[in-house]
Amino acid sequence: MDVLATALPALGEAFALILQPEQLMFLMIGVLLGLSVGVFPGLGGIAGLSLVLPFMFGMDPVSGLALMVGLVAVIPTSDTFASVLMGIPGSSASQATVLDGFPMAKKGEAARALSAAFASSLFGGLLGASVLTFFILIARPLVLAFGLPEMLMITILGLSMVAILAGRLPLKGIAAAGLGLMVGTIGEAGAGGSLRMVPESWSYFDGGTVAFESYQYLSDGIKLVIVGLGIFAVPEIISLLRHDRPIASSGTLGSGWFEGVKDWWANIFLSIRCSVIGVIVGVIPGLGGSVVDWIAYGHTVQTAKDKSKFGSGDVRGVIGPESSNNAKEGGGLVPTLIFGIPGSGSMAVFLGGLALLGYDAGPQLITNNLDITYTIVWSLALANVFGAGLCILLSGGIARLTTIRFTLLAPFLFMMIAFAAFQSRQSLGDLIALFAVGLLGIFLRRFDWSRPAFLIGFVLSNQAENFSNMANQVAGSKFRRGFETGFEYIASPIVLVILALTVVSVVVGIRQAKQILPEGDVETGRKRAPLIFLMLITGYLLTAWVNAMLIDQTGDKIFPVTISSVSLICCLLLLIRMMRAPEGDAIFADREAGADGAAEHSLWRTMSWFAGMLVLSSLVGFILALGLFFLAFFRIRAGLGWIKTLILSASGIAFICFMAGTLNRDFPPGLLQSLVKLPWPLI
Repeated sequence: MDVLATALPALGEAFALILQPEQLMFLMIGVLLGLSVGVFPGLGGIAGLSLVLPFMFGMDPVSGLALMVGLVAVIPTSDTFASVLMGIPGSSASQATVLDGFPMAKKGEAARALSAAFASSLFGGLLGASVLTFFILIARPLVLAFGLPEMLMITILGLSMVAILAGRLPLKGIAAAGLGLMVGTIGEAGAGGSLRMVPESWSYFDGGTVAFESYQYLSDGIKLVIVGLGIFAVPEIISLLRHDRPIASSGTLGSGWFEGVKDWWANIFLSIRCSVIGVIVGVIPGLGGSVVDWIAYGHTVQTAKDKSKFGSGDVRGVIGPESSNNAKEGGGLVPTLIFGIPGSGSMAVFLGGLALLGYDAGPQLITNNLDITYTIVWSLALANVFGAGLCILLSGGIARLTTIRFTLLAPFLFMMIAFAAFQSRQSLGDLIALFAVGLLGIFLRRFDWSRPAFLIGFVLSNQAENFSNMANQVAGSKFRRGFETGFEYIASPIVLVILALTVVSVVVGIRQAKQILPEGDVETGRKRAPLIFLMLITGYLLTAWVNAMLIDQTGDKIFPVTISSVSLICCLLLLIRMMRAPEGDAIFADREAGADGAAEHSLWRTMSWFAGMLVLSSLVGFILALGLFFLAFFRIRAGLGWIKTLILSASGIAFICFMAGTLNRDFPPGLLQSLVKLPWPLI
């Protein structure tokens, strides 16, 4: 009763503040900015909040909060456009949506997929805000209950989703996840600072050499935005471009947005469950969007009676993740507001904006400014209503992109993903890394190695290592005090519950994985190409194992040695099976033996266009390279006349310049820029 007596007046004051016309106007401005940024793949909440942060100085606190919350709330909604229409994860929280959303777009059901996603996002956002309203007063004990063992178990639960997404051969799925985990360990280790898969001898080169820049780049690891774009976006763009046809093979949009809303209503209980998952996972600092959509997708598949359509266009595979990723934003505000611990990069920027408005996150915010806290919560709810409503209204028109000849869209997509990748570290190394990871993604797709499993491994690599190292250190000290003390630490009720869920997830996943094809059906081909690819993967893992074994710091070597050893065993078992299996076995899956092999354009010729744009960017800078690339592509590859070529080229450059100027972002410079001083945007 005391809690309600405290909360109800604060709720009333919060409603009175946020429903004022001026605050609603700022909320709507934030929503429109968030929609604009979210549609652009790879940028996300950090870029959007960075855009409005300078305007927080001297701004009315409620107006500033409305602007920031409106922006950050709708990005998980609008990033669905890229995931569904183009197979490009709009952000880390929309990666799982690609698995079924993009196949639906290919079948001409883009509008249905989008509207189901937006209805789910709206419901998840509202449920997250509703739960947060009452949960925020009692959340402190729950958040404190999650120590290192609990965090580690949640991470392992996320990794257990590999079992459900492994595809026809579980060994391939485990090896793909292991490869992702190992790629995630590249760079400086978090515990002792040892360098992994980075030749330390490069550090002795002169600071201006390419070798030293490569050393510096790799020492910081590879960023998620580059891996997400490279593993999913580049392979899909290349594949569609090779066939030179619209994304939707039927050339129709399906039954429209109302059908998707009906799909959501028919699966309302799935949406409720996944929204609750989103809130719970969002509450835990450090996880958030990196794992919540995979857990929700795994739950969706595990609880479905008919699993045969997942991975090839099942609307439930859209509803589950989209319900959870918007609800996660509500949960993510709990540690952010109560403890001042940002649950994600965007929440870290949000804390900065909150400080500029004169508020410090923490227990004092709940105690002294509960009305402001609830203003944030209900701004989040209203922003979800406005954002989802706008997206549903626009989905039919935007879905028409899937009926346009893909050759006319591909250059703009190349432009967008290259620009987005560069924003991760503002280095030409970003473009090289994008190309390298994109090439890996192409071969993973070609030979039916689970890309979702690889991405899950990469996403969870750092936190799996950090949590396991810290939990091991703390548990060791407690076991030294006594077995009972140590056992109580690692076997808390929360750990046991999560462990049970993980075991169920793995068992169900292994039993059902063969029915779930996240990469669709794949033809089988000759032995040679899949065998060579397996040997290359094995060679990389063996190199990583040797590199880890040479590390002096024990804490920095245990994780990569363990993961690479398990992955190498999987690769060895796959190699033995390949040697014994006849051609036509599922282990020799090769898309080049099917539709991809019959494509109008070869893989390497198509890939050379993207490579050429990146090489030109390193020589003359991004904008000049983009102009030359557009002219050559539209004129030669697309076969357009000069007038259409010039119009499309100018439109693309004008758009990217507008985006960069608005977001205050730089373009990749080239060798020319180091020799000649040029004006913006050529700089």
